[in-house]
Amino acid sequence: MRNIKDEANLNQKKVLLRLDLNVPLENGVIADTTRIDKILPTINYLLKNEAKIIILSHFCRPKGKVVKELSLKPICNDLEKKLKTNIKLVTKNIKEIKSADLFEDQNEKIVILENLRFYEEEEKNDNDFAKHLAKIADIYVNDAFSCSHRAHASIFKITKFISSYAGLQLKLEIEALTKI
Repeated sequence: MRNIKDEANLNQKKVLLRLDLNVPLENGVIADTTRIDKILPTINYLLKNEAKIIILSHFCRPKGKVVKELSLKPICNDLEKKLKTNIKLVTKNIKEIKSADLFEDQNEKIVILENLRFYEEEEKNDNDFAKHLAKIADIYVNDAFSCSHRAHASIFKITKFISSYAGLQLKLEIEALTKI
């Protein structure tokens, strides 16, 4: 299995980074940041190598509908604090986003696309949805170990359309399982 360290040149490449940021929220505040903390090494590695990061994640089960309370905004805010960098939450319809829409400001390093499960195509493992996601980046990195068993467009189908790698956390999880 190829991991992100196998990619020789990440400089200015747009990296679709699939994460599991489905964290517990209590009154709009993150109650446990463990899942966020575990993916920081992958994000920091990509930043150190001058990649442009497009984060994909889900939150809860909105069943293909936009539900304001299930926005990734609180998670975006937490990541901004931990990484000490601005992160833009892109709320535009994912199906209308083009690669050129992202990183309009040269100083932007990370964007987060709004909750993938606002789109029914995600859980249906829709071919066209996966193909569209793949078109907005140069490479794909899966660091969402807890979701990797799911046949969803941003985890399974997307790998048919873009060069794909495991993230650092996914690699650690697989190595731990291999030892068992």
